[in-house]
Amino acid sequence: MATKTREKSTEEKHEFQAEVAKLLHLMVHSVYSERDVFLRELISNAADACDKLRYEAISQPEILAGDTDLQITITADKKAKTLTIADNGIGMNRDELIDNLGTIARSGTKAFMDAVAAGKEKSGEVNLIGQFGVGFYSAFMVADTVEVRSRRAGEKAGWLWTSDGSGSFSVTENEDDPSQGTAITLNIKKEAKEFLEPLKIEKIVRDYSDHVAIPIKLIEVEKGKPGEVRQINEASALWTRAKKDITKEQYREFFGHVSGLFGDPAITIHYRAEGRHEYQVLLFVPAEKPYDLYDPERRGRQKLYVRKVFISEDADILPPWLRFVRGVIDSEDMPLNISREMLQNNPIVGQIRKAVTKRVLTELKKFAKKDPIAYAGVWSSVGPVLKEGIYEDMERRDELFELARFTTTASTEATPVRTLADYVADMKDNQTAIYYITGEDADAISASPHLEGFRARGVEVLLLSDPIDSFWTANALGYEGKPFRSITQGIADLDSIDPEAEEGEKETKPKSKIDEEATSSLIAAMKTALGEKVSDVRESKRLTDSPVCLIAGDGGLDRNLEKLLSRQQTPGVQVSAPVLEINPSHGLVQVLAEQAKKGGDTALVDDAARLLLDQAFILDGEPVGEPMEFAKRMTNIMQRAFGS
Repeated sequence: MATKTREKSTEEKHEFQAEVAKLLHLMVHSVYSERDVFLRELISNAADACDKLRYEAISQPEILAGDTDLQITITADKKAKTLTIADNGIGMNRDELIDNLGTIARSGTKAFMDAVAAGKEKSGEVNLIGQFGVGFYSAFMVADTVEVRSRRAGEKAGWLWTSDGSGSFSVTENEDDPSQGTAITLNIKKEAKEFLEPLKIEKIVRDYSDHVAIPIKLIEVEKGKPGEVRQINEASALWTRAKKDITKEQYREFFGHVSGLFGDPAITIHYRAEGRHEYQVLLFVPAEKPYDLYDPERRGRQKLYVRKVFISEDADILPPWLRFVRGVIDSEDMPLNISREMLQNNPIVGQIRKAVTKRVLTELKKFAKKDPIAYAGVWSSVGPVLKEGIYEDMERRDELFELARFTTTASTEATPVRTLADYVADMKDNQTAIYYITGEDADAISASPHLEGFRARGVEVLLLSDPIDSFWTANALGYEGKPFRSITQGIADLDSIDPEAEEGEKETKPKSKIDEEATSSLIAAMKTALGEKVSDVRESKRLTDSPVCLIAGDGGLDRNLEKLLSRQQTPGVQVSAPVLEINPSHGLVQVLAEQAKKGGDTALVDDAARLLLDQAFILDGEPVGEPMEFAKRMTNIMQRAFGS
């Protein structure tokens, strides 16, 4: 493609989005350990364009225009100080140039800028470009201006996009050699002239893009004339090679290509399936959390090929709860012209989906057994997504239970997470259930008063703070015949489990003597004082140190689940009045019980009852219903206490 620029009367000036303009400034001025990434990203985009053309040509052969030799060409011109990366792929029209190069996904931009603001851009710490999908813009790290000439396959008009990265870009119709595809010309900065050296270019391609299945060719311009054309990459799909012929570095770079993450993957799954259906698989489990892990669409991120022809980048080969797995599946016997609609119901796809899912779970289990510490790191990144499978996939629930790791009341610095097998093995005599508590804040639930009676008996409790936990626990029947039971719901069945003696003591401390009549009088008085604010007031079996706590009724939903559903405005779900449990052995409760029994200061008991309810809400991480009244009652109680 020609590199000459000509002024056009059709030229249109556009402003970048405010976020993009700021992002470009950050990219140019932030500290990066490797500027080589710009060439890797532009080559990757060019390869994708060629793949997309191949796929569209299956149903529209005419768009190839007789040019079936898809390739990427890098032209280095030291005299002109330009580097051009060209492809004869799908190309872009005017609207696509504006949409693709003038805007960027707002969430990606915000995440990128938040990371920079947090200081994560330090050299060697993290590769922000790969993590946030802003690869094209990395060109401005080495170029004063960037020119993009492109013509979409099947269309006649070519277009020129130009920008210096300072906040605006122009688009004009291009009549100078409007070849099909895209050519990106970088006017290289003085301090980046090393990227015009053939040896430097070849090294970058070998290090980062040797796996690209499209031939990458290099042309060096000397004295205004192009020199010989030579291919500088292997140009064979990495997944088709034998494992013994692939280095760890090549796997790492391909992982970066398909995932946007550029560290080492935690697990590499590479195999060829033969038999009824033949296909090749190269998948990776990342060691860190992908930036798009919580994309609301929950799309799979596995690329589907048929006989090395790209079909789809989000074919959902794996279930949504394995969407963190990135890589390629290449089928030998699937029809090339398969459409997205056919993918959903194609029997071959269904069988591949089932087999590959099974293989991924098997590899995860092997990894967890081989390196528990490294697996715990993977779980901390993607565990909430795997838990979606516990909720959704009844068929594979037992397998996922084996993979699950939990923070519990028995966790230690040496063993921060526990398995359900660990839990069941350490269950107390007469313990019949797996106990758990859910909430939105890990620190808050670990300090919950609901845990007191369980800790006193050495009964382990799962501490669950992911939103999905409230759902799968309500849906799962149990593990190894042991049901899951919320400690914030119903009556705590702890009477059959003996309290443990404190360290250094031969037996447990005796409980303070409880006046049952006084406690009953207090419960009756509190029910009257609180009215419909609670569904019941009753004596607690789970409290040892705190005076009160809130729980859900015996037949109701877990309180945290009820709050989540109510917040989502789920039809028929409202936050119901809780049960207030009181600790009859607590000093404050005993003083109030004596007052209630004597029928003395009823106003004091009334205020105390309301304050205790507010305290229970606060301990549950909820605001008090009437802050002004809460303050007045607190002041009143304090005045009484100090005799004023």
